[in-house]
Amino acid sequence: MPKEISFHPKSAMVLSAGLGKRMRPLTATTPKPLIEVDGKSMFARAATRLKDAGLETCVVNVHYLADLVEAHARRFEGLDVKISDEREELLDTGGGIKKALPILGTDPFILKNSDSFWLEGVKPNLDLLVETWDDHQMDMLMLLAPAVNAVGYDGKGDFLMDDEGKLERRDERSVAPFIYSGTAMIHPRLFKDTPEGPFSLNLLFDKAIENGRLFGVEGDGLWLHVGTPQGLDDAERAIANSAN
Repeated sequence: MPKEISFHPKSAMVLSAGLGKRMRPLTATTPKPLIEVDGKSMFARAATRLKDAGLETCVVNVHYLADLVEAHARRFEGLDVKISDEREELLDTGGGIKKALPILGTDPFILKNSDSFWLEGVKPNLDLLVETWDDHQMDMLMLLAPAVNAVGYDGKGDFLMDDEGKLERRDERSVAPFIYSGTAMIHPRLFKDTPEGPFSLNLLFDKAIENGRLFGVEGDGLWLHVGTPQGLDDAERAIANSAN
């Protein structure tokens, strides 16, 4: 993998339009990106990481309790926040990004889920992602979390990775060592010939795998997934332990 930075993205998208059903009852009146983890909203945690990595524009899609998400996102200082409005129709992960492409531009961009973040290790993970990007080989580069180093996750893993970083999905009957962390670098060309309307980002994972252009890099530090009230408790406990 190349270590010199040949390209540094300027734009990012923070997925913020979901219904947060697994986080109920907390999301009955508070949209999931605005739920605080150790005193800081999940959106602010994602946006801070982007700002610290040198990103300039942050696209935020909104649907559930959209006015609250939009107002909160616009108050964040240090990024040019732009809103992709999905109030009329929730477009799922893939469709939501596709709608935002005119704002994101034609260059590779960073994607972040608002409900997943890292307690950083030695090297900031977004710096690692950007350094590893190879436009000639990749349409998508995922930041991966080792399943053994994840808080709030109880699945069987997502991907197998070869020595060159190329990814394959795990077999349904097996387990895999790596989890998609909810953070990736993506080239807009991957959205060519994708459906109109709602569709899952999983469609693009499979497309990139089929073309041999889905790669991963193992992140450093502790990955926190805040998908449920229990996951929120676990994340706050992990943050408290890391400060001791």
